[in-house]
Parts: sequence; structure tokens; C-alpha cells
Amino acid sequence: MNYINLNGKITAAEEARIPIDNGSFRYGYGLFETILVKDSVINLKQYHWERLFAGMRQIYYDIPVLFTEAYLEKAVLAVVRKNKLEALCRVRLQVFATGGGLYSSEKNNPGFLVECFPLDHSVLLLNENGLTTGIAQGLNKSNDTLSNLKSANALIYAIAAKQAKEQKWNDALICNTAGNVIESTIANIFWIKKGQFYTPPLSEGCIAGVMRKYIMEQTPVTEKILDLQALSEADEVFLTNSVRRIKWVSNYEKTSFKNTQIKHIYSTLFPK
Repeated sequence: MNYINLNGKITAAEEARIPIDNGSFRYGYGLFETILVKDSVINLKQYHWERLFAGMRQIYYDIPVLFTEAYLEKAVLAVVRKNKLEALCRVRLQVFATGGGLYSSEKNNPGFLVECFPLDHSVLLLNENGLTTGIAQGLNKSNDTLSNLKSANALIYAIAAKQAKEQKWNDALICNTAGNVIESTIANIFWIKKGQFYTPPLSEGCIAGVMRKYIMEQTPVTEKILDLQALSEADEVFLTNSVRRIKWVSNYEKTSFKNTQIKHIYSTLFPK
């Protein structure tokens, strides 16, 4: 049986109930974190908590005094233990608006939901077979004040993922309204040219990824706009997120990429 943690109460997933006026359900008015738990430790937890709490403040949640990082960590690990997934799992922590409709509620106290899923160790490793990608069509993300948030309003990513499946790609790359590549459906994007690492700046509209931030603190990376020409001329390309870590992209349309330096940075940041 699969167990979840809903507002601090652990229950069987099939028995969980969320009110129909839930803000995430009605308006996508919520945030989520996708977290790697390994050996009962939340990986990069401070990065996750900083992003989550900054996001809640930005979208005008009223954060109760007891709704702290320590409280959420306890809630996450409790449901991980209940599911006996302490060794390795993926956790989805979602916070959502409670207390009525988006416009009628006087207070926006956050509720939360914790789910955890088994994870094979191979997901953490650098892929031997590179990913094939293409550009999502008819989907251009705006670079407004909400674009860096990992929000519950993820329709653009869901549709891009459907396109990737239709085209038999491993992932789809998403452009902003200026036509520049900013991310994929589940990851931030980096590229390497003549030994220099680059990634699009947050001002381009990409999600402020946890793994993106970690990599930028560990190795020199220049923030630079990634147009389609620069993508085609890159030497190496890789995608990053907090669970899959680093994944090598071998192909974009008819362009192929190497993975020499990607192997080096992976082994440096994630030694066995």
C-alpha cells in the first residue's frame, strides 16, 4: 500500500481527500519540489527549502509560524519511512492554497501534500546513451516574475512532453517568447563551447532549478542567451534536475554532441 502525508497526517493514498475548492486544482495556485532522498537524507535540502519558502512569499501565501523547514523535513521523512523507501526514492512535496477560492479567501494558508515513489539507482547515473531532443512547437514561455517558480501550473511542460513522445524524442526543449531555448520539460539546460560552461540566465524565463544552482556554485558557469544557432554550434549539451542530476544530450535535430567534459563534471560532482 502506498502512503502519503496530507497536511501532517499520513494516510493511504487511495483514502486521501482534498476539497474541490483547492487552489492548485482550480487555478494552479501552488508550488512543488521534486526531491531526492537517499539513505534517509534529503539531498540539497537547503536549496529546496530556500526556493520553496521564497516562492511561497512571492505568491502571497500566509506562512504559519510552525510551518518551518524543520517541520517539512520531518513530514517528508515520516512518509518516506512509512513507505519503507529510506534507501532511495523520489519525493514530490506540493504546497497549495487553502481556505476557499482564489479571490474570495481572506487568508492564503498553505496546505501540503507529500508523495514518494521508488527510484532505481540507475536514474542517478550519467546516461551512456545520449538523449535525443527537439524544440516544442507552438509553446513559448513568458519571462515574467512567475516564470522562475516551480509552480503547479505546468500545462506548457505537459504538452511539450506529449510532443516529445509523438516525435520519439527523449525530451522536448522549450523556448521563451523571444525564441531562445531556456529549458526542457523537466530540466534546466547547460551547454559547453570551447571548454566554457554556459546556461540561460533566469531572466530568460527558466525555472530556478536546484541542481542548476548547485552546479553553478561548484564550477564556473557563464549565464548567456541560448538561441537556436548557439545550440547547433555547441560542443556538448546536458540537462539537469535534482533527481536525475546530469543527463547528456547527444542529439538536437541533425546536430550531434560529445560528452567528454560532461563525464568529467559528473564524476567530479558525484563521485562514487
